[in-house]
Amino acid sequence: MDSLLDFTGKTALITGAASGFGKALAEELAKRGANLALADFNEKGLAETVSDVEGLGAKVISLTGDVSQESHAEQLVAAAVETFGALDIAVNNAGIAPAMGPLTQLDADTLGHQLDVNTKGVAYGLKHQLRVMSEQKNGAILNVSSMAGLGGTPMGGSYGAAKHAVIGLTKTAAVECGKLNVRVNAICPFFTATPMVDNPMLNPNNDIEDINKNLARGCPMKRIARVEEIVSVMVMMLSPANTYMNGIAIPVDGGMSAM
Repeated sequence: MDSLLDFTGKTALITGAASGFGKALAEELAKRGANLALADFNEKGLAETVSDVEGLGAKVISLTGDVSQESHAEQLVAAAVETFGALDIAVNNAGIAPAMGPLTQLDADTLGHQLDVNTKGVAYGLKHQLRVMSEQKNGAILNVSSMAGLGGTPMGGSYGAAKHAVIGLTKTAAVECGKLNVRVNAICPFFTATPMVDNPMLNPNNDIEDINKNLARGCPMKRIARVEEIVSVMVMMLSPANTYMNGIAIPVDGGMSAM
């Protein structure tokens, strides 16, 4: 296998692995020889992912839990190291979408929930992942932010705030740990056809096709992304052959950031 795509023997931790990017990435890394430590709050969906990657020949452990709780991050990292002997890759992917509304109507529960899952979940993950990787003097971490982390997010201020914070955490970790040969980057996808985006509650008519057309209206490519298009970039960013990319937030956006 080409070295750029060869993850043989590497141990990869992925949160939010029950669906969307996390599930698809777990499958791609399994095909390329990685051991997997997977987590999600969705026990049934997580079990399905575990079954899928085992079918691809991967060794896998899993942990159901809430990323907003630091104990979950600590337990997941410890389980990965105890089972596989190292932690080479971590992907802080778990996230939630907000209730939409203007900043003038922002409520404490919405803001708190966004910061708990989308920001604290990444921060706690980083804390415990970096401890292991710094001691190893090797590792790669990918945080899933969003195009909402790079610009304004009309009607989604709490989500934008949380995803901007993910980029800040990414850059801080990259600067602190680069000297220890630990790379930390972020990916910033445009709207993608995941369960979080293909959500009938976003449209009173429950028409997913209309939702996606509306979301894609301002994009130069005139469509939202497919999951595999984002995951392909994630694989490249995590590649063992990609050894000098550090502290970068990469937009994968169909040209939105060129406008």
